[in-house]
Amino acid sequence: MAEKHFKYVILGGGVAAGYAAREFEKQGVNPGELAIISKEAVAPYERPALSKGYLFPESPARLPGFHVCVGSGGERLLPEWYKEKGIELFLSTEIVKVDLASKSLTSKSGSTFIYGTLIIATGSTVIRLSDFGVQGADAKNIFYLRDVDDADKLYEAIKAKENGKVVIVGGGYIGLELGAVTKLNNLDVTMVYPEPWCMPRLFTAGIAEFYEGYYANKGIQIIKGTVAVGFDSNANGEVTAVKLRGGGVLDADIVVVGVGGRPLTTLFKGQVEEEKGGIKTDAFFKTSVPDVYAVGDVATFPLKLYGEQRRVEHVDHARKSAEQAVKAIKASEEGKTVEEYDYLPYFYSRAFDLSWQFYGDNVGDTVLFGDNNPESPKAKFGTYWIKEGKLVGAFLEGGTPEENSAIAKVARAQPSVHNVDELAKEGLAFISKF
Repeated sequence: MAEKHFKYVILGGGVAAGYAAREFEKQGVNPGELAIISKEAVAPYERPALSKGYLFPESPARLPGFHVCVGSGGERLLPEWYKEKGIELFLSTEIVKVDLASKSLTSKSGSTFIYGTLIIATGSTVIRLSDFGVQGADAKNIFYLRDVDDADKLYEAIKAKENGKVVIVGGGYIGLELGAVTKLNNLDVTMVYPEPWCMPRLFTAGIAEFYEGYYANKGIQIIKGTVAVGFDSNANGEVTAVKLRGGGVLDADIVVVGVGGRPLTTLFKGQVEEEKGGIKTDAFFKTSVPDVYAVGDVATFPLKLYGEQRRVEHVDHARKSAEQAVKAIKASEEGKTVEEYDYLPYFYSRAFDLSWQFYGDNVGDTVLFGDNNPESPKAKFGTYWIKEGKLVGAFLEGGTPEENSAIAKVARAQPSVHNVDELAKEGLAFISKF
């Protein structure tokens, strides 16, 4: 097959790819210079919709409604947009071999793509229970959620198993969001996770207590301190039960697994420097290989605010790192420089009528403030993280846009905290000083 040559190639078709394409267009790119190569069959879209609006029982979100860049209030980039701008979209195209030395990518069908500059935006893949050899984990109606195809299959199962029993395996982001949305679909929901509380990578016990209580009040059963060790299925190969460590068994018509993800870096092994499970980059997302950049989930980058290399799996960083890389690429071509990436970690979630935001670093001592009673009609509470006498992180449930903006400012400013007890009493009033 003939080689295809492009000045710029974005490998991956997720959120980062879409935001990078928009930035290239903004900075100036000629028709035919830029290509996006994606394994998915659709143009880049806002992935967070899949565990929220996509599965709503009423008026679910559907493409083209949530193509990038609507998630950040920007223009929706439909497939036609790429065509109009002369950006080539190679969809349903899986790259199976990458040779960074010769600047070539080879697809499953045998096509070769030659690039001048490469942006690696391959994202993550889900961790599957079959990776650990869990018995029966290949049964039908055991679902994972990463792309639109996954969401379509899960949606069909939810409709087919009306009033059925769902077991959510995992108590992290995906587990909590899918626990909520399956309950909204009138299913009987049980969540199972090994940790002592939900979202342990971010939540303190005090924060988790509220969400677990709220979910319990919604009729969701939570079983902590155990894991799924096997699955039973019927003659049609459909899952019927989840076997737990310790001997417990849960009936199940649907199982949804959310036990984490891993960055897709296998194609680049041995060709580029890695660190902390990702591809090591500088503050402009340049890798150790000339003309190769890495953004989003796969990049381990200098987090300037805390003076360390980190890998961040979140849509906000995927968007911003993609834009930074493109700005840096275009600036270097013109002999200019751009500001170093100065990222403030940001996480958020929405489930039921709840909405929380977190900014900064969740290290050090914690101070819980506000009303975190799950029985409250409109609970509003938060937590500050204090390290070496400075406030370094802030979490808020039920905040207004202004309050959320204020906790972001305070997390970046890292003000001194002299009296932790006073801080607990002040709560949100503390941030009004900044």
